[in-house]
Amino acid sequence: MTSLADRLQECYSGAVYDVMRDLGMTPRVLPRNLLGLTKDMKAAGPVFTVRGRPDTTVSAHESLLAWTGLLSKAPAGHVVVCQPQDDVRALMGELSAETLKLRGVRGYIVDGGCRDTGFIEAEGFPVFCRYATPVDIVAGWIPEAFDEPVTIGNVVIGAGDYILADRDGIVVIPRDDAESIIAKTEEVIRTESALRQAIRNGQDPQQAYLQYGKF
Repeated sequence: MTSLADRLQECYSGAVYDVMRDLGMTPRVLPRNLLGLTKDMKAAGPVFTVRGRPDTTVSAHESLLAWTGLLSKAPAGHVVVCQPQDDVRALMGELSAETLKLRGVRGYIVDGGCRDTGFIEAEGFPVFCRYATPVDIVAGWIPEAFDEPVTIGNVVIGAGDYILADRDGIVVIPRDDAESIIAKTEEVIRTESALRQAIRNGQDPQQAYLQYGKF
């Protein structure tokens, strides 16, 4: 049986947004400056949240011990979403990305920075961030909470919510609505495929809209 995460991976953010809007829900879209390292990167699945903060009182050893502990806690089959409360440092790098990939994590989204971007791109691990910088977290940042709600932009993201990040943006699905929203999104995609074929076959666009109820 295909998992919800795998089914969501086959969707796209615009269709999820449309479904949530049409259901009368407020679509939960993260800020548009959170971008994948490449346009082809895509991450989908249940969320594992991390919140941290700058701390220049910790030693290099203490900060790296805490960081590797974060990597150890990240569960397979999830997308890690990090609110670092930091606009200076990179909260992802080459070795960390490879570690998460090998542990079965589906992607990493951080409201902050990343480094070693060329290596991560070559590795193919999906990372979405706001900026690149060579500055790392050593002796300067620690995680302080896991699997607790975090806020990015004006969106509160809870542990177990579902998330889809692609080239158009990042949309968050409430955990209790995930199955129904993903199913409705799959229906929308099938309808859009039929509509697309009708247009290619020469159907008038307005008639196609009236027939399929989408455009």
